[in-house]
Amino acid sequence: MDHFLYRDGVLHAEDVPLPQIAQAVGTPFYCYSTATLTRHFKLFDEALEGVDHLVCYAMKANSNQAVLKLIAGLGAGVDVVSGGEYARAKAAGFAGDKIVFSGVGKTREEMRAALEGGIRQFNLESEPEMLALNEVALSLGKIAPVTIRVNPDVDAKTHEKIATGKSENKFGIPIARAKEVYAEAAALKGLDVVGIDVHIGSQLTDLEPFAMAYRKVAELTETLRAEGHNIRRLDLGGGLGIPYERSNEAPPLPVEYGAMVKEVLGHLNCEIEIEPGRLIAGNAGILVSGVIYVKSGEGRDFLILDAAMNDLVRPAMYGAYHDIVPVIEAKAGTEQARYDIVGPVCESGDTFAKQRDMPPVGPGDLVAFRSAGAYGAVMSSEYNTRPLIPEVLVHEDQFAVIRARPTFDEIINRDTIPEWL
Repeated sequence: MDHFLYRDGVLHAEDVPLPQIAQAVGTPFYCYSTATLTRHFKLFDEALEGVDHLVCYAMKANSNQAVLKLIAGLGAGVDVVSGGEYARAKAAGFAGDKIVFSGVGKTREEMRAALEGGIRQFNLESEPEMLALNEVALSLGKIAPVTIRVNPDVDAKTHEKIATGKSENKFGIPIARAKEVYAEAAALKGLDVVGIDVHIGSQLTDLEPFAMAYRKVAELTETLRAEGHNIRRLDLGGGLGIPYERSNEAPPLPVEYGAMVKEVLGHLNCEIEIEPGRLIAGNAGILVSGVIYVKSGEGRDFLILDAAMNDLVRPAMYGAYHDIVPVIEAKAGTEQARYDIVGPVCESGDTFAKQRDMPPVGPGDLVAFRSAGAYGAVMSSEYNTRPLIPEVLVHEDQFAVIRARPTFDEIINRDTIPEWL
């Protein structure tokens, strides 16, 4: 469920009509719903009720400071994957003991900043990283809390570019080597091994791959405890999918995921961490764009928008599907038109949809891309010197610009011309 609904024929974000925002900030723009962000976090938190747990929002999905501050205020933890994200988390009000640091390539500088600023744990992904963190921690006179990410060799049955739990993926250590690596970690005086980390991929639409991975983690937990390790925390990653295509069967609900976690892992009496990003932010945001032209081609019509692949790269990068709907609702019985929906960037890849049926629209009309709150703005760029587009947060009948569109001068003036030119 989200809070983007038609009222009197006009698409609203909560209680705000989208044309009102478009008039104030121009198009294209991202718009996020406070009510949806709040609801989705609470669904996960309630799904694990009765189990010692922390929901750590995966901020790579949407790292705007206003979004982070909202989620921090709900009592969430946060999962970060870079020094910049760590700084964003601190600036948004997350306490150090609620920040989990993931990622395969943490630098010593990032490790040092997190240890000095406070950290819940590092999710380690390799032995070289483990040795580096031990050295940094000892140099600061600190002990770093860590989990070790194991790769369970489970096929998440998702897009190959967002699958992370198969043996050929770059993430974690092979689960077959876990006993050996945990023994190495336990011998390092700068580390405190607190648990196990696993994450098999993103946009999963079936619980069985999760259950397969978690059963392997349960077995490993008991094995490591028998070896003398105090395994008290299980970081299960994120990855639960959202329904991008409304006509398809919906992915499992958080409550169903939570029940599976309790069934597979509840007997271990471990603290459970989960790291949802897409399911919290995805359907909480839309991208609103204006129609520039409708162009007739050879056997097809092109709907040319003012949004482009630099604003929303998922269709070009992953072949991802987004529902695209008119902001002004078509009258009942309106015959559908068929379009290739494209942006103005000079790349054939700047295509959002091919031969998509939707109500007819024309120049100046507004359309909305649903389910664009995750991996939209955070992956955008200024390709073709197209400014990053505004982000807007709605709360009931109010809206605020939470990232402004830069001017061309602001973009150009970031460059520096050498004296010899």
